[in-house]
Amino acid sequence: MHKPGDVVLGGLFEVHYTSVFPERTFTSEPQQPSCKGFDPPGFRHAMTMAFAIDEINKNSNLLPNVTLGYSLYDNCGALVIGFSGALSLASGREEQFLLQQNCLGTPPVLAIVGDHYSTFSIATSNVLGLYKMPIVSYFATCSCLSDRQRFPSFFRTIPSDSFQVRAMIQILKRFGWTWVGLIVSDDDYGHHVAQSFQSDLAQSGGGCLAYLEVLPWDSDPNEVKRIVHLIKTSTARVVMVFAHKIHMIQLMEEVVRQDVKGRQWITSESLTTATVLQTPRLMPYLNGTLGIAIRRGEIPGLRKFLLQICPDQNGNNNNGKNMVRQFWEYTFQCKFDPAGWVEDGGALCTGQEDIENVETEFLDLSNLRPEYNVYKAVYALAHALDDMLQCEPGRGPFSGHSCATLQRLEPWQLVHYLQKVNFTTPFGDQVSFDENGDALPIYDIMNWLWLPDGRTKLQNVGVVKRSAFKGEELTIDEDKIIWNFLSKEPPHSVCSESCPPGTRMATKKGEPVCCFDCIPCSEGKISNKTDSTECIICPEDFWSSPQRDHCVPKKTEFLSYHEPLGICLTSTSLLGTFICVVVLGIFTYHRRTPMVRTNNSELSFLLLVSLKLCFLCSLLFIGRPSVWTCQLRHVAFGISFVLCVSCILVKTMVVLAVFKASKPGGGSNLKWFGAVQQRGTVFVLTCIQAAICSAWIVSASPEPHKNTQYHNDKIVYECAVGSTVGFAALLGYIGLLAILSFLLAFLARNLPDNFNEAKLITFSMLIFCAVWVAFVPAYVNSPGKYADAVEVFAILASSFGLLVALFGPKCYIILLRPDRNTRKAIMGRGTTKS
Repeated sequence: MHKPGDVVLGGLFEVHYTSVFPERTFTSEPQQPSCKGFDPPGFRHAMTMAFAIDEINKNSNLLPNVTLGYSLYDNCGALVIGFSGALSLASGREEQFLLQQNCLGTPPVLAIVGDHYSTFSIATSNVLGLYKMPIVSYFATCSCLSDRQRFPSFFRTIPSDSFQVRAMIQILKRFGWTWVGLIVSDDDYGHHVAQSFQSDLAQSGGGCLAYLEVLPWDSDPNEVKRIVHLIKTSTARVVMVFAHKIHMIQLMEEVVRQDVKGRQWITSESLTTATVLQTPRLMPYLNGTLGIAIRRGEIPGLRKFLLQICPDQNGNNNNGKNMVRQFWEYTFQCKFDPAGWVEDGGALCTGQEDIENVETEFLDLSNLRPEYNVYKAVYALAHALDDMLQCEPGRGPFSGHSCATLQRLEPWQLVHYLQKVNFTTPFGDQVSFDENGDALPIYDIMNWLWLPDGRTKLQNVGVVKRSAFKGEELTIDEDKIIWNFLSKEPPHSVCSESCPPGTRMATKKGEPVCCFDCIPCSEGKISNKTDSTECIICPEDFWSSPQRDHCVPKKTEFLSYHEPLGICLTSTSLLGTFICVVVLGIFTYHRRTPMVRTNNSELSFLLLVSLKLCFLCSLLFIGRPSVWTCQLRHVAFGISFVLCVSCILVKTMVVLAVFKASKPGGGSNLKWFGAVQQRGTVFVLTCIQAAICSAWIVSASPEPHKNTQYHNDKIVYECAVGSTVGFAALLGYIGLLAILSFLLAFLARNLPDNFNEAKLITFSMLIFCAVWVAFVPAYVNSPGKYADAVEVFAILASSFGLLVALFGPKCYIILLRPDRNTRKAIMGRGTTKS
C-alpha cells in the first residue's frame, strides 16, 4: 500500500502469517512466493499506521505545510520477504507516482516502522543500520537489539525482553515461585530470552529453572511430545513460554493429548493477547494463565477510519492483489476475480458490502496493544521530523551548526532528533528513548478467564513499569486473579521447601541451588530467618536455644546458697562453728578444772578460735564470686589453717618438752617453751603465711572468671587463682606444718597412757593429712562449682577431724566423767575403775 507525500515513511507488517515458496529448478523461471493465512490483526496494525499519518496530516500544530506519505509492505511471516521489502523501501520502488505537478520520481523513504519479529528486525537493522536508516519497531523485543554498536539507528516503542524477563522474575518473587520451567522458540528471540532469564534469575536469587526447552521451528512431533512429557513429570508447577503463536498452538495440542493439568502458565507479550489460543479446547488447561501484555492504549478516531476502508473497484493497484482487496475477500468470503469461484458456489465481491454488519476481529478495538505501539512509533518519527524542520539556521546540531532542510533530508539526521524526542500521547503515556533506543518500558499483567458461557475474557490485574525516578515497580491486585486450581489459591512451585529458622540450606550435589536439604544448626549457632545459607555463632556469653532460632544468655553456674549442695555445706559449716562455740563455752566454764589447765588452756582457746575461723572461711567459697570474695577466701583459708596447725605444732612441742622435763635433768627444756615463746612461735608461723598471701595477691590476684571450657551452654563462674605458684605455696606451707606436727606427735606416741595428748594430736593430724592428700586429685579433676565444693568439703572435714580428735575426749571427761577431771586422775594416781 502506498500513499504519496512530501516525506514518506515505510512500514513492515505481518498481514499474512505464512508463505509458500515454490520449488526451484534450473530450467524453470523464478517465481515469487505466495502469501497465505490472512491475519486481520496484522492488517489492523498496518491500517493504524495509515490512520496515524492521516491524523498527523490533519494536525496544523505538527508538521505544518508538510505532508506525510507511507509505503507499507507485508512480510508474509517470512524473513526473505520481509527483508526484501525493507530493501525496497530503502532503495526506492520501480513504480513512479506524481510528487508535484512539475516533478516526477520516488521520494526517499526517510524511516521505517517495523518489523514484527525480532529476527526480521535484526536482519534489516544489520543492513540498513550501515546507512543510519531509522527503524522504529513496534513488536521486536529481543534484548540484543539494544546493542548500539551493532544497531546504531534502531528504536522501538515496545520494551525489550530484558525488561520483560525482569518483570517475569518480579512476578515469580511475588508469589514465591522458585522452581519454574522455561520454554522458548528456536530463534534469536527465544535464545536471547533464555540467556537473559538465566543471567537475571541467578543475579536476583529469585529461583531456578527446572528445565529449559527449545520449541523446534520445524514442529517436530516427537520433540514436542518429549517436551510436554517433561512438563508433565517435572515437579515445577509454573511454566513460562516465550514463543510464537504457531509453536504455542502445537505445544498446547500435545498438552491436551497428554492431559497435562495442574500447571500455571505464564506467557510472554507475543502470546498473552493471542485469541487463537483462547478456544474451548485449550481453555481447560490455560484458564488462569498470567501473561505480560503490551501496554493497552486508546486511539480516538481509529474505528471511524477503519470503517472508511473500501477496496479498489478497478483492481489496477498492484495487479489487483493489494491488501485492502485481500482483507475484503477474507472478511466477506467473496472474490473480486471470479476465475471459477462463482461456478463453485462462491460469492462475488461488489465492494459495497457493509463492514459494520459483519462480525470481524478487525473491528475489535477493545485491546489496542501492538496498534498503540505503531501509533506511538509514527508519532515519534513525526515529532522528530518536526523538531528537525524547526531548526534555526546557524544553530543546528550538524557540522558548521547547519540544519536539515526538507529538500535534502538524510536518514541519519532524523536519527539525531529521534534520540531526543519526548512527547506525551493523548492516552497520557510519555514517549522517549534511552541511549539504547528503548522506550520507557511498561507492561500490563493479564489474567485469562474462562467464563461459564464458554467465552474467554482477559482482565487486567496489574502493571509493571520502570520510571525515571522510582525504578522498576510491580503493582498487582491478587484478589482479582482467577487460579485454575481446586484450592483457588496460587500454586506452590518450589524444588525444596523453605528451611525454617534454626536450620540452614545445604545445596544438593549436582543440582540447582534451589534444591537443598535443611540441616539443623549445630550447638552454639543459630539462624533466625527462613532459608538461611549459614548459621550464626552466638556471642561468647550466649548459647543457642533448643530450637536454634535465637541466642539465649548462658546459664551462670556457681556454688550457690540456694541449691541443695550449697545449703548442705553451709549448714555443715555453721554446725561446726556452733560446736566450736559450745566447746569454747565448756572450756571457759571449766577453765579452772585440771583437764583444761593441764592441756595448755591458752593454746586450746586459740586453737578453738582458729577452728571456728576455718569453719567460717568455707562460707566464702559459696555464693556468686566477686573480687573481694575471691581474694579473701584463700587468704582467710590459708591464715586460719596455719593458725590452727601452728597451735597444734606448738602444743605438740610443749607436750614433748613437759614429758622430758618430768625426767631427771630435763627441767631446763621448759624455759624454751614458756607462754611468751608459745605465742611468739604461733605468731611468727602465721605471719609467714600472711606474707605468702600478700605476695600472691600483689603479684597475681585471684579474680572472678567466666569459664566456658567445662560446658558449652553454661558459664562456670569461678575464682581464677591468678598464680598457681602462690596457691601451691599456700597449700604447701600448710602441708609442711601439718607433716611436722604429725611427725612430732608420732615420736611422742609412746608416752604413758594417761598422758595421751600426743596420741590425740597424732590421730588428728593423720585425719588432717589424709583429707588434704585426697583433696588435691579430687580438686584438680572436679569441674566448675564442684571444685569449690571439694575444697569446702576438705576444709570442713579436716576442721571436724581436728575438733573431734582433739576436743572430743576432753569434753567427754569434762561433761560425763567429772571423776576423771582431777589432778590425780590426770597424773595417773588414785584412779579408780568403774
